[in-house]
Amino acid sequence: MNTLGLAWAYLKRSALTTCLNVALLALGVGTIVVLILVGTQLQDRLAKDAAGVDLVVGAKGSPLQLILSALYQIDIPTGNIPLSQAQALAADPLVAQAVPLALGDSFRGYRIVGTDPSFVALRHAQVAEGRLWQAPMEVTVGAQVARAAGLKVGDQFNGNHGLSAGGAVHEGMPYTVVGILAPTGGVVDRLVLTPIDSVWAVHDAHHHHHDGDDHDAHEHQADGAEPAQQAPEREVTSVLLRYRSPIAAALLPRRINTGSVLQAASPAAEMTRLLSLVGIGTDTVRGFGLLLVASSALSIFVALYNATQARRYDLAVMRALGATRTRISGLLLAEALAMGTAGTALGLVLGHSAVELAGRLVPQARDMGITGLQFPATEPYLLILAAGLSVLAALVPAIQAYRTDVSAVLSRG
Repeated sequence: MNTLGLAWAYLKRSALTTCLNVALLALGVGTIVVLILVGTQLQDRLAKDAAGVDLVVGAKGSPLQLILSALYQIDIPTGNIPLSQAQALAADPLVAQAVPLALGDSFRGYRIVGTDPSFVALRHAQVAEGRLWQAPMEVTVGAQVARAAGLKVGDQFNGNHGLSAGGAVHEGMPYTVVGILAPTGGVVDRLVLTPIDSVWAVHDAHHHHHDGDDHDAHEHQADGAEPAQQAPEREVTSVLLRYRSPIAAALLPRRINTGSVLQAASPAAEMTRLLSLVGIGTDTVRGFGLLLVASSALSIFVALYNATQARRYDLAVMRALGATRTRISGLLLAEALAMGTAGTALGLVLGHSAVELAGRLVPQARDMGITGLQFPATEPYLLILAAGLSVLAALVPAIQAYRTDVSAVLSRG
């Protein structure tokens, strides 16, 4: 029997110990794989969705909340800002481009975003079917929205009040799908895009419906009553800005934050802060995974050391039958390498499966496009690390077996 066959036979004889060592190593490797996959995809997604946007301007509040709601569409906005101030920003000499956003409604959990066609160009998206919206109540939907809702050009639907599923339906104000965007792998894939006028019209109708009794009462006011109060100024939720020159980065944010009721937040600064906060927990979990891998290597060492002691007579007999010292040592190394390879492979499968399952079942992970079907370039190093630790754990037992005194062992029986 060759060395691999003997190693397999010994591993099967102690199947429980072998399975426990493999499972321990798989858990450690799987934990690290999950962190690598999620961390890599999260950073790539955040960077992609923030590309081309230098500054986000909105209502006062948390700057991180403003970034998450305006750029990544995964948080509640900090409030609305007057349209006149958004238009003033667009006319500022320091601003090269200003893209307004108006939020408030959704469709099956996907956000309806009022904006202008420059938003599509800013997101580097292209129309796959139909065209971009042109008139109020026309929408162009992202690829993920169209796929999940089964929408096609010409379909109509009603939006829900609020940014999550379950809000009141805006009856009598249907949207018409005039276009579907090609997949981008970014946030635009899960958005319903429409003119800002659509958002205003839907909410005007919504408020008119709920204030109907008040309107009726005003209609019956006596002659000479004061005229109805003028409609409030139009508002938008936020504005995405691109600088015209590098000097704008030094002047514009400070001027907005200190000289107006608006708030300016830098995507780069806020994402760096977010990732640094997340990194604390990530480092802790990664350390736990490395601890599991190290514990597995120690467990393999203990198992092989005990196996060497228990099989001293068998190894001596093999030596007497012609097996070389190198083959005896290689047998133990092969056993360790087999456990290390099996544990690493199982860990890779577990890690990728867990991330893919989360990407399909967890709404937040699905919205961020998390998938287990990506294979980062750092993964092969895990295989090398686990295999190296397994071989290192087998070195002492292998050296011990190499130095076995055949005559002494056989004489003791």
